[in-house]
Amino acid sequence: MIRLAKGQKDWVLGFLDEVWWSRLAQPNLSSWTADKPLRLVENQIIKSDTEPKALCCYGLLRVDLNQVMLRFVDGRPVSSVTINFLDWVCQRLSSEGKKVLVLVWDNATWHISKMVRNWIRIHNKKVKCEGEGGVRIIKCYLPVKSPWLNPIEPRWVHSKRAVVEPARTLSAVELINRICNYFGVQHFEHLKQKVS
Repeated sequence: MIRLAKGQKDWVLGFLDEVWWSRLAQPNLSSWTADKPLRLVENQIIKSDTEPKALCCYGLLRVDLNQVMLRFVDGRPVSSVTINFLDWVCQRLSSEGKKVLVLVWDNATWHISKMVRNWIRIHNKKVKCEGEGGVRIIKCYLPVKSPWLNPIEPRWVHSKRAVVEPARTLSAVELINRICNYFGVQHFEHLKQKVS
């Protein structure tokens, strides 16, 4: 399927994953210094800080452009947010004239839920009936507990190291801006987790 997707001009091969960006925890990092070694210590939240301790983000690595599409989430990854992200991705790809998204992702509960599977089925049926102007989704699941097979995972690791701030705790806005600058993407409105 990957070989087929790479050979079609109007197909996009995408690897999807979610990541948490902590404002407190520091990534594992090696450094060279002239005097004494740089030590990263986990930051502390002051009591007056009301911002979230971590930010959730959906990402789709587009193999055709070697770029990551990002959307932050107010809340955590759940089925309804996954659907909103997929819908946003399909709209963007459709505006570029793409017809098929070969979606490679893991078996997270919000990926394999009945709600997400039904949405993809209905979405594909709608695209097929309308003919023009839609992106069909072909799902490909990675084996369980095999994150090394998803090429977006190393990008998360490297980006966390690139946006680290050893001297202080970043605000949520500063962290988002650093992440968007690192990936060279626009900061879109956050996806909302519907709370019932």
